[in-house]
Amino acid sequence: MTHDKRVVLVVDDTAENIDVLVGTLQNQYRIKAALNGKKALEIARGEDPPDIILLDIMMPGMDGYQVAQALKDDPKTANIPIIFVTAMDEMENEKKGFESGAVDYILKPVSPPIVRARVNTHLELKMHRDHLEEMIHLRTKELELTREVTISSLASLAETRDNETGGHIRRTQFYVKILAETLQSNPAFSPFLDDTTVGLLYKSAPLHDVGKVGVPDAILLKPGKLNDDEFEVMKKHTEFGRDTILRAEEGMGHEHVSGFLRFAREIAYSHHEKWDGTGYPLGLKGREIPLPGRIMAVADVYDALISRRVYKPPFSHAKARGIILEGSGAHFDPDIIDAFMAREEGFRQIALEFADHEEERILLQQKD
Repeated sequence: MTHDKRVVLVVDDTAENIDVLVGTLQNQYRIKAALNGKKALEIARGEDPPDIILLDIMMPGMDGYQVAQALKDDPKTANIPIIFVTAMDEMENEKKGFESGAVDYILKPVSPPIVRARVNTHLELKMHRDHLEEMIHLRTKELELTREVTISSLASLAETRDNETGGHIRRTQFYVKILAETLQSNPAFSPFLDDTTVGLLYKSAPLHDVGKVGVPDAILLKPGKLNDDEFEVMKKHTEFGRDTILRAEEGMGHEHVSGFLRFAREIAYSHHEKWDGTGYPLGLKGREIPLPGRIMAVADVYDALISRRVYKPPFSHAKARGIILEGSGAHFDPDIIDAFMAREEGFRQIALEFADHEEERILLQQKD
């Protein structure tokens, strides 16, 4: 059952005071009443909560300040406006009342026109505040959608160029997520890898190979090993990716949107760097390599190993794991390899779920 009238909760330990307020407001609002603080909290936390509360201060048991504090401490009731109804000699505690969350005071004995005006004013203010919060929520959702569309559009550029990409983007995205989540428990990484950052890494990972749009087909799709000159051209996909994402950052301009693009740029540019300094494009070494790139390196190589490529057959999970372990301290950050080993079964399950070919699926199902 729905009601058009807004709900006012009146709280006072004296029934006569409640009767006065009910008589003043009942034509405009639905009224609920409580004779003590405990009952008031029960009503406020119920299925049909009040839109505003008129709260007496001096009550036995829980006084009005304690009730107000309890309401503000509970996320479910924190946004309900509270108007204290108080006698003149209690006004010395006005500061305490506002500190405990009240939005206004009404003096006893109450004046009905003042009561109606104050209640109406604060209900209107609450309505406008709620509307503003909803607009902010919608705007946030719009920006999140913009981010998702940006990721999808840019990632699709690379996918349309490389006919072997398939589930690679999806698989590596999940590998990055479980590695980052596992590293959260490592004190060396936890200050950086909060839940927001892990989410941004997950969302930006699909852009790691966006720079392949700048690599000629003859090299990108060559069914065999690249010669030295061809490999030099292929290596430039890290620079192409960085530059593409930089242009997207400049065009979008929103800090929280460009935040995920910054991670995407770091991943695109540094995921082929190696822990021992022999990678590209800059030959960075150890922790000089941005953490997003170090995480992506493990995800990318594992996926290349278990996937069929024009230049190689797929490897089993056990063989891929062995190669990854061999690269610890040389190709890969040893701490990230520890995280990989802790979650290797998760990697195998992701690879199975998003496998592109039956041949890959059969090998992944093999036990050690």
